[in-house]
Amino acid sequence: MRIALIVMMALACLASPVAAQDGWRPLFNGRTLDGWYQCNGTAPYSVEEGVIVGRTVVGSPNSFLCSKESFGDFVLEYEVWVDTNFNSGMQIRSIADPAIKNGRMHGLQVEVDPSERAWSGGIYDEARRGWLHTLTGQETAQKAFRLKEWNRFRIEAIGTSIRTWINGVPCADILDDLTMKGVFGIQVHSIGNDASRAGRLVKFRNLRILTANLAANRTPAEGDTPQYNYIPNTISEREAKEGWKLLWDGKTTSGWRGAKLTAFPAGGWEIKDGVLTVLESGGKESTAGGDIVTVGEHADFELMVDYNITKGANSGIKYFVDTELNKGEGSSIGCEYQILDNELHPDAKLGVNGNRTNAGLYDLIAPQNVRFNGVGEWNHARIVVRGQHVEHWLNGFMTVEYERATQMWRALVDHSKYTIWPKFGERPAGHILLQDHGNRVSFRSIKIRERK
Repeated sequence: MRIALIVMMALACLASPVAAQDGWRPLFNGRTLDGWYQCNGTAPYSVEEGVIVGRTVVGSPNSFLCSKESFGDFVLEYEVWVDTNFNSGMQIRSIADPAIKNGRMHGLQVEVDPSERAWSGGIYDEARRGWLHTLTGQETAQKAFRLKEWNRFRIEAIGTSIRTWINGVPCADILDDLTMKGVFGIQVHSIGNDASRAGRLVKFRNLRILTANLAANRTPAEGDTPQYNYIPNTISEREAKEGWKLLWDGKTTSGWRGAKLTAFPAGGWEIKDGVLTVLESGGKESTAGGDIVTVGEHADFELMVDYNITKGANSGIKYFVDTELNKGEGSSIGCEYQILDNELHPDAKLGVNGNRTNAGLYDLIAPQNVRFNGVGEWNHARIVVRGQHVEHWLNGFMTVEYERATQMWRALVDHSKYTIWPKFGERPAGHILLQDHGNRVSFRSIKIRERK
């Protein structure tokens, strides 16, 4: 009897999860979907041989198997298996509330994306802001996910820091405070009405979570992954080390003046709750508060600006601006990252082949690969200047790329409204400008990193 009891106790210890000893606990018992519920789509989920299996179905939107429990700070580990380039993911700190967005699951998703672009481990904000961290340019991370094999994911969500790994390889690193607590959700992605893709499988197993003693279990940061900061008007410790500075402090007019003034405009602009807004004044260019510019000039730099437009709005971010040009009516002169509601503003249909549309180089180069989050949502603009080379980015995707002071550049200028300005866009340095085009447009998180 004594020997049998000892054997039974030993077997119980082997069968019990490691979580009981080191603080980890399972999120899936390996037998049933207790503690989980389905929301949104109709893709079926089942338990097969100790594994959660999701299957694609025709005619369903994205489906999610959601945890009944919500989580804030945690370390989460799980394994994923797919046998095709089928897209899936794990929602974290997400919301699936019938009273919000008609119950539409929204929030951060750690991607399973074994497609050609290979962004598994990246972070996508489902039904909200889109991509927050792609794996573009991260070759080692892009190779971490293995098709037709089990892949171990690790997510550390501690405070505003969210980092991911696949098979021990670091993938994503963001700072974000939009939603600090929410449910998990295993995604089966929609296939629309494509019957040829029905029945594809995604499998999850060994889901476990740690919610205590997180600091001791946090993986040391080694700076081997790009970091993206989505907390408004802040510079992270790492950003500061990398040379980033706030170009607007989120509170005052310091560092800015009217483009045709020596001080900040007395009216036409509003600063409230960390947002800088040009007010509605009927849609005319620079007739209310007028454009504002940085006090100093900038040469080689990387600029980031969040913007939010109202219906039918027009504005822009200009660079290499010479405020000594155009002392009369209208806006100051410089290269312009166009900000526009393409659907409702007539300017989108003017110019040539879309060269006056959102995220393009106004009146010169039409944008490509535009991922606009929509009117009333925050969008992330980025302008990169390296000597004569310039790039426009929107929400993590490059939309324009060009070289200044070349034969091609001068030909573009000669066929634009800027042909009257000698050597337009070829100044080595200039002011950065936020445009007053008479429509309500908001800005925040204006940051710059200058190259020496």
